[in-house]
Amino acid sequence: MRLINRKGILFLLLASLLLVVACSSNSSKDEDESTNENEESDEEITTGGILNIAMDAPPPTLDQPISTAAAARDASRLIFESLVTTDLEYNPVPMLAEKIETEDNQTYTFHLRQGVKFHNGKEMTAEDVVASMNRWMEKSTITGNIFTGATWTAKDDHTVVLELEVASALALDTLASSKQGAAIMPREIIESAPVEGVDEYIGTGPFKFVEWKQDQYIHYEKYEDYQPVDLETNGLSGKREALVDEIYIHIVTDPSTRVTGLQTGEYDIAYGIPYDNYDQIQNDANLETILEPGANNLLGLNNVEGPASDLKMRQVINTALDMDAIMMAAYPNKDFYWLDSGYMDVNIKNWASTAGSEYYNQNDPEKAKQMLEEMGYDGEEFRIMATRDYGQLYNLAVVIQEQLKQIGMNATLELYDWPTMLELRDSDTSAWDAFITASTTVSTPPQLLALSPTWGGGVNDDSVGEAIRAIETAPTIEEAQKLWDDLQLYAWEELLPVIPLGGNSTLYAHHEKVKGITNNTGLIFWNVYISE
Repeated sequence: MRLINRKGILFLLLASLLLVVACSSNSSKDEDESTNENEESDEEITTGGILNIAMDAPPPTLDQPISTAAAARDASRLIFESLVTTDLEYNPVPMLAEKIETEDNQTYTFHLRQGVKFHNGKEMTAEDVVASMNRWMEKSTITGNIFTGATWTAKDDHTVVLELEVASALALDTLASSKQGAAIMPREIIESAPVEGVDEYIGTGPFKFVEWKQDQYIHYEKYEDYQPVDLETNGLSGKREALVDEIYIHIVTDPSTRVTGLQTGEYDIAYGIPYDNYDQIQNDANLETILEPGANNLLGLNNVEGPASDLKMRQVINTALDMDAIMMAAYPNKDFYWLDSGYMDVNIKNWASTAGSEYYNQNDPEKAKQMLEEMGYDGEEFRIMATRDYGQLYNLAVVIQEQLKQIGMNATLELYDWPTMLELRDSDTSAWDAFITASTTVSTPPQLLALSPTWGGGVNDDSVGEAIRAIETAPTIEEAQKLWDDLQLYAWEELLPVIPLGGNSTLYAHHEKVKGITNNTGLIFWNVYISE
């Protein structure tokens, strides 16, 4: 039996049964030694006050399971919590569950924490969890094959049983994902929710929802009856405290307004600081910056039709590209980007892989020219979709176009606004040959859009789907990791559905009086206080 509790992850070795499964890397020793980035000194903590945050885009909703938007993720996790969350290394850790038991990675028993109250004063019970998890399986796009046909049952008021159709070592990792989080809500809120999403935001988190004035601000206040976990904070896991009385997330889409508001003290924290303002903020004694790993930049290729549907052409392009020059054009400081051949975020320790790295950043235009000649390339147009809506993505496209022109390709840029580009990407493969995008962090490989047959000129290879299913149903995390290494190598050697360009950091800034701020797939606003 595997037992996971809030004191760490323990293995019970039974005489006839030994399974080393999903959370094996998260030992109690690891937890004891873990520390948060941006860890503060031992100065006295000041409580109270109002925290004003300038967010660069409005969240489409605060209903966690139905949105993949980063703004929705950050704005909603003040309110909602899940059975399982993640530590700094993205290992799953119990949150609203006291402990989790499994003998076979197919039947999971969740023992719930008792005395946890929703913001409406009702105590959380197994019925609320079952209703929430059934809705998450229905609404979320990240559940994949793992939760197909799965059932959730309330064994008693504080015990819930999950039955999977097929055993999976990835079940807890998926449950813990910040993307389309498995938020626990009162059963009656779910039962009365309209199709488009819940209209009452009631969770168990350290802050409760007060008001949403569309396109202006979202207002929260401290939840006085919040029950924190009595463990050291580690990423999204451990102790959460509301140290300020109120939080306002202001929707401020203009970057210069965010920067100016930060400098004048109108805002305490600001999202989406332009890279050009980095030195200015660094030189301001009242301001501090945070660089958080933000996304993996990709050159998407049309695997369905056109010149890029030929693997040889995709290999030509990959051979030609100079990744350092490409990334530097978009992120003009080596503090802002890194080169990485992995499909998964390098910070996801269980899944970061170097398989196929020898094919990355070849930067060999002469060889690429020779390969083009051997193909008999006759100057066919190669259309790269790009947008000016995101300056970094546009800059990536410009340099890639130039590098392809230098090897003799007739590469052109097709410029669209961002929504139109996404629509064309997913609905009309005849309109383009490549596109530039950036994918945000996911917790497991099956969640990668880059390997989906339904995503932008998608993967035209049935063996990829079979490999994904094998990863999802692997009996141990170690076996799943090996299968993922094999699949990533196959993607580089035999497929090249996309070309990973490199990772970049997102730039945030805050006033120096704001203390305790940390980041883990977005900024975290509990445990944050304003010093006097």
